[in-house]
Amino acid sequence: MASPADSKSSASAENEVKEGANVDKIRDILFGSQMRDYEKRFMRLEDRLTKDAEALREEVRKRFDSLEGFVQKEVESLGQRLKSEKSERAESLKDLGRELREAAKGIEKRLGSLDDQLAESTAEIRSKILDQSKSLTAEIALKHRELVALLDREVQALRLDNTARDALADLFAEFGLRLKNEFNLPDK
Repeated sequence: MASPADSKSSASAENEVKEGANVDKIRDILFGSQMRDYEKRFMRLEDRLTKDAEALREEVRKRFDSLEGFVQKEVESLGQRLKSEKSERAESLKDLGRELREAAKGIEKRLGSLDDQLAESTAEIRSKILDQSKSLTAEIALKHRELVALLDREVQALRLDNTARDALADLFAEFGLRLKNEFNLPDK
């Protein structure tokens, strides 16, 4: 069963509802047409805003899709360019490596050729030095023999001169003795 406090509160609630309905009626009478007009305007404005927002969303989505497509194309293009440049660089590195190997082979050939030329030149120079050494040795030996022979002749000449001096000295000594009459001939 309902208590007296509950019935009082429900009665006051009913009174408030009746008063609220009365206020609404008064408001409707005073501002009803304007409010309905405002409500229509707000509805149209809300519809227009909803449509504009939807159009804007669609436009933004289209632009994002377009931008995404463009970015994807650019990324693919850059990827292709990177692959192309990478393959070009790899190819140029191969070419450079090949050229370096060919240059190294050429240098090795050149060095081998220069070594051979140096060996030939060294052998030729040694041969010439040996020939000149033999020639000079033979010439020195010849000059030595000539000098020895010349010295022997000079020594012989000096000996002959010396012998002639001895003979001349003996002759002068004998002459002096004969002049003094002191010269005695040996007995035979």
